[in-house]
Amino acid sequence: MTLVRALNYYLPGDIAVKAAYRASDNFNVRRDALSREYHYHILNSNARSPFSRRFALFLPKMLNIQMMNEACRLIQGEHDFASFASSVDDARSTVRNVYEAGVEKKGDFAVFRIVANSFLPHQVRSTVGLLIRLGLGKIGVGDFRDIMEARSVGLAGPLSPACGLYLTRVNYPKPLGS
Repeated sequence: MTLVRALNYYLPGDIAVKAAYRASDNFNVRRDALSREYHYHILNSNARSPFSRRFALFLPKMLNIQMMNEACRLIQGEHDFASFASSVDDARSTVRNVYEAGVEKKGDFAVFRIVANSFLPHQVRSTVGLLIRLGLGKIGVGDFRDIMEARSVGLAGPLSPACGLYLTRVNYPKPLGS
């Protein structure tokens, strides 16, 4: 508990440590993770909110959630996501396994949720940007598929703003602290 309080004392106000655990010497926070879960919040309303302006993308035009979920089904499974990366190291694979993806309407918010084994640089924000274009009727599901299958770095852009993106969970083989 002393370590948690000490860390929170030095961290900026928008970051908080909830718990700390002793890990084995060979534990690697990135390589040992089984999956990561991100959420992206979009305020999809006619009126903006001063309370969510820093925490969600404001989009006053109504999104077609059903079409967005149709595209989300396309990205589930193991695929090459090069088109959704902002940059790629030549030695690094762009194949990732998306376990879950979908958009849910929660009041005035559309919340995109994605769970995968790992992500490429800006993959989630790029995916959201393309889903928004789809949800606004600027592209169709076939266009979404074509962009995905092109495997051309950056093709899915532009990126959605960072304000709505949250890393909500990292899953490990066994619970931390056990």
